[in-house]
Amino acid sequence: MYMGLMIISLVFTGIGMYLSGQLKRKFAKYSQVPVASGMSGAEIAEKMLRDNGINDVKVTHVQGQLTDHYNPATKTVNLSTDVFNGRNVAAAAVAAHECGHAVQHATSYSMLQLRSALVPVVSFSAKIQQYLFMLGFVMMGTLGNKLFLMIAIAAFAGTTLFSLVTLPVEFDASNRALAWLERSRIAVGREHDGAKDALKWAALTYVAAALAALVQLLYLVSLFMGRRD
Repeated sequence: MYMGLMIISLVFTGIGMYLSGQLKRKFAKYSQVPVASGMSGAEIAEKMLRDNGINDVKVTHVQGQLTDHYNPATKTVNLSTDVFNGRNVAAAAVAAHECGHAVQHATSYSMLQLRSALVPVVSFSAKIQQYLFMLGFVMMGTLGNKLFLMIAIAAFAGTTLFSLVTLPVEFDASNRALAWLERSRIAVGREHDGAKDALKWAALTYVAAALAALVQLLYLVSLFMGRRD
C-alpha cells in the first residue's frame, strides 16, 4: 500500500511541477503585456469590488510570488507584490480572479460555502495522512488490514472531497473575473485572451491536485475491496 501511494504521489508531483512551471511562464509572459487602462492590480481589484456592490472587503498586499488569495474570515483580497503593483494582463487576471472569490462570498455561492465548511475536515484528514505515511513501512507488512485501510480511506476521502469541491469554486471565480474584465473594458481583445490563458493554467494546477487525490483514494478502495475476504 505504502509504495503504491508513493508512486502515485511522485507521478502527480511531477505533473504538478510541470503545471506550476507553465503557470509561472505564463505569468511572466503576460506580465510584459500592459493593460490599456494603466490600472494596477490593486486598483482593478478595488474597482471590481465596487462594481459588484462590495464595500466591506479590503485589498491588501502580501509577500511572495503567486501567493494571492481571498480570505473570507477577514474579508481581505490579498495580492502578491507583482499583482498588487502590476499594470499588466497577468496582474489584472489574478486580481480579478481573487475578487471573484469575494463576489462568491458576498452572494453566498453554495460551493464556496461547502468548501469553507470542509476546511476543518481536510485539516484533520491531512494530519491523519501524515501519521499513515510515517507508519507506512511498519504497517504495510503486518497491519495492512481492513481497519488500517478503512482509516486511510476515510482520511483520503476528506482531502479528495475538498479537492473536488475546489474545482467549481476556482472555475467559477475565473469565469466571473473574465466576464467582468470584458464588461468593464479593463481587458478586451488580446488582453482578454491573455488573461483567459493565464487563468486556464492556474485552474489546471487544481485539476491535477484533484486527480491526484482521487487516484490515491481509488487505489486504497481497490486494496480494501481486494482484502474483504
